[in-house]
Amino acid sequence: MCHYWRYGSKKRAAEVYLVLSHNLYTALNIPHDPVALEEHFKDNNNGPVSNQGYMPYLNQYILAKATEGTFNKEIFDELCWTMTSKKNCKPSIQQGLCSQKDCFKLFCLFNLLSEDRYPLVIIQPELEYLLKKISSAMSLDWDGTVLDELLSQDAALQDGMSVWEFLEHLSAGQLLRAESKEAFSLALDDVFMEMYHNIIKKGYLLKKGHVRRNWQERWFILKPSSLTYYVNEDLKEKKGEILLEESSVVENLPDKEGRRCLFCVKTAVRTYEMSASNMKQRVDWVQAVQTALRLRAEGKNSLHQELKLSRRKQRETLQRSQSNQSSQNEPSAVEALQQSSPEQQGETENLEQHIESIIQANEKLTATLTEMEKEVQQQKKRIHELDLTQVKLEEALNAQIHARLEEDQIRHELERQLAEEQKKLAELLLHQSQLETLVLRSQEYSTTATPPISHQTEESSQHITEEVPVHESTSAATPPNIQQPEESSQYITERELVNQSTNTQMLKHWKIQLNRLMKPITPGDKVEHLPVKPTCPRQGQALTSREFITKVQTGISPEKGNGYSPSPTPEEEEQSS
Repeated sequence: MCHYWRYGSKKRAAEVYLVLSHNLYTALNIPHDPVALEEHFKDNNNGPVSNQGYMPYLNQYILAKATEGTFNKEIFDELCWTMTSKKNCKPSIQQGLCSQKDCFKLFCLFNLLSEDRYPLVIIQPELEYLLKKISSAMSLDWDGTVLDELLSQDAALQDGMSVWEFLEHLSAGQLLRAESKEAFSLALDDVFMEMYHNIIKKGYLLKKGHVRRNWQERWFILKPSSLTYYVNEDLKEKKGEILLEESSVVENLPDKEGRRCLFCVKTAVRTYEMSASNMKQRVDWVQAVQTALRLRAEGKNSLHQELKLSRRKQRETLQRSQSNQSSQNEPSAVEALQQSSPEQQGETENLEQHIESIIQANEKLTATLTEMEKEVQQQKKRIHELDLTQVKLEEALNAQIHARLEEDQIRHELERQLAEEQKKLAELLLHQSQLETLVLRSQEYSTTATPPISHQTEESSQHITEEVPVHESTSAATPPNIQQPEESSQYITERELVNQSTNTQMLKHWKIQLNRLMKPITPGDKVEHLPVKPTCPRQGQALTSREFITKVQTGISPEKGNGYSPSPTPEEEEQSS
């Protein structure tokens, strides 16, 4: 982590080491006395730095006092990155796939997976493990041919790769292929949070409250020692924390209260109920909590540190087996195994059993996940079919509603037309009744007040012939106004006859028109034109009063008082009568 610098003077170097030591004390959260620290770096050949050098001083006075878990490891690694990157990190690295922030995260992951020797290097199996994790986070399959081509070109990299070589080749795209810098940064951030910050699992779950007993969606982060939940994934508002203890238990729960995929975490104080989105998520969360409880019981704080040690033991076992197979004969290999210590043999057997149990658990988990994926696909297919059915039903319902609206509109229009027809019919019937009443009144008046026209004319003619001599003899003595009553009564009679004939004609004409209006019109109907009877004795000339009376009498007598009208059809005469 730390490197030597060459400065122009010994005093300048002591000042640099003093500042570095102070920063290390602060980053590692180690209490120290600044005055005593300055005494260590005095140029008097009496201090520990002058006698031993800085590296022994660093190991004895600083790193030996550091306690894991009492300081922020990310701050400490950031200090180491600041000291080393300015000199060793090339500017071309940040111009490629990796940004400056990504380079720091890769630097931390490199320190986590590197071998326990100085200078730090990462071997090919651990490098492949890291590249596969990043590719999986980008939802891509890692292509190992890229790394094989690089190792074939530079044989020195087969023994291990330094952090600066790792950053250079990765940023140049010689170790990993990414779609974009943004996708690579997001995937690297997920891997960094999982491996470096010991996050076993994270995601959204529904949590049942303890006071209101309602369900709220929370963002959960599982670590080996705790299960923390926030309002959302930006981690700004923390809602609570479940401390995992040795007595804590995780269990599946049956469906209830309309919730599915339930499980609970039981602690000594309280039971926390959660609901996952599907069966696969519930299995993943239960297994992750069980892993955290196992690490807690074993006193381990990092899952990936344990996996790293397990992979290292597997490699060592494989190397031993290969070395045994490469021996000259099998008995010598058996003797070598017998000569090994019992502790190593027991450790090897335990490791093999542990590996077999891990393989069996992975096989069971794979089978369970396969079944769940099939179930999920069936559920998705069923949901898709239900969605299609719902869409069809909605379309049919909309069509039915539209048809019903059209029927309502047509019915309202027909009702309106029927109301108008009924109104017109009522008006016509009222008008017909008024006309009939008027005709009856006129007929009653004519029968009671007016004598027959023929008798009246005969009597008036006889009366005139008898009194002609009298008028001639007494014309000189009688006043001229004696003849006025007779003329006025005759005029009144003529006027009443004219009115009666006109009313009768109008009544008959209205009856004919009413019958025509009441008769429905069908296609092909033709209106018959009524013939005109030329009964006028003088064509184109005016009639005298006596000629007019005679014409009226001849017209009235055959029709029996019905008046003059155009000759109607037989159907109209029947309907009018």
